[in-house]
Amino acid sequence: MITRRAATQLIASVAVAAALGGAGAARAADQVLKIGVDLSLTGADAHGAKLMLDGAQLAFEEANRSNAVPGYKFELVVYDDATATAGQYDPVQAATNARKMVGDRQVVAAVGPQMSGAGKAMAPILSQGDLATVAPSSTNPDMSDPKFAQQYRPAGKPIYFRTVTTDAYQGPGMAKFLADRLHVKTVYILDDSGAFGVGMADAFERQAEKDGMKVLGRDRLDPKAADYTAVLTKIRALHPDALYYSGVAQAGVKVAKQAHDIIPNVIKAGGDGVVAPEMLTAAGFPAAEGWYATIAAPHLTDSTQAEKFVQAFKAKFGEAPDDYSITAYDAALVIMDAVKRVIAEHKPVNRSTVRDAIQNSQVPTLQGVVAFDQNGDLKDHTISVFQIRKDPAKPLDDVSAQYHYVGTAPQV
Repeated sequence: MITRRAATQLIASVAVAAALGGAGAARAADQVLKIGVDLSLTGADAHGAKLMLDGAQLAFEEANRSNAVPGYKFELVVYDDATATAGQYDPVQAATNARKMVGDRQVVAAVGPQMSGAGKAMAPILSQGDLATVAPSSTNPDMSDPKFAQQYRPAGKPIYFRTVTTDAYQGPGMAKFLADRLHVKTVYILDDSGAFGVGMADAFERQAEKDGMKVLGRDRLDPKAADYTAVLTKIRALHPDALYYSGVAQAGVKVAKQAHDIIPNVIKAGGDGVVAPEMLTAAGFPAAEGWYATIAAPHLTDSTQAEKFVQAFKAKFGEAPDDYSITAYDAALVIMDAVKRVIAEHKPVNRSTVRDAIQNSQVPTLQGVVAFDQNGDLKDHTISVFQIRKDPAKPLDDVSAQYHYVGTAPQV
């Protein structure tokens, strides 16, 4: 018996394969290279996941249509690591997806995951399977930190690459922005208990203290809890200049709604977990108004170098991309470039050769030349800062319209 979830994944895979195979009849003999895609397509982060999937799909579709890698056709196999029970990413499901990817020998590389908690569950399995992945938004540094190599890359070689920088820069970037640009003296920190939320809050807290901010306290939230009024009431009594929330949208939208009622005049900030349509719709206005947020990449959706991409994305998918649509597109470019170089060097196209080629990438992309250090981390450390300011003339769920670019965060 096939489960509804398995059927959904199968349908997604077939649909994407069909979309990518538009030129397939003329090149029926092309060798198929499967690319796994793991994102959180159910629950609180589903819209952001779709925007990333669309970015990756657009890149591979363009490659197949233009015969960018002669003799080869890319086919996406899409996995959802979120569950209805969790309401967001589920590490158990992420591990299951990783085992499925590793078990399919036609899968030579992957895009994803979206969430760091999923990444921590997947990385050891991908390592044992020698399967490289390029993450477009997963920012916890542990998966590529040599201190944790035995845990996350037990087979030895780095397999966890990213087209974004890590929270070693994202958390501190916001801390320096609050201290240097907004002159915040006191802050209270909340995290959502997840790998991403805890890790980035740790990094933010260390930098805040270095910059002379007084951390008045820190609490860990249950993302499934409905009511955070007790902790927010406690925070109100401490009169902080700012509240920093580190985590994803499931808890973030509730923090935004309830903080608006309890501590309306406190500066509010977070990481890329609160850069999501859900903040604009589930939290809504006026609760979301004024929130600051970072992403772990350059802001490009308004740039001239991404203009053609944005036009193509809107034409195909009927909505605007966000910056992580671009990092997903760039992740696909990294994989395609690796395959091209393997072929040019007359090597077999397999997981090992593709992984080695990804490690040595120097790929021109929309965000510039993507290159990785010896651990798989992006060499560029740009952090972009946004503020939610309602534009009633634009759709209220449009991230590109409602999140206004402030500038790059101060260098750490």
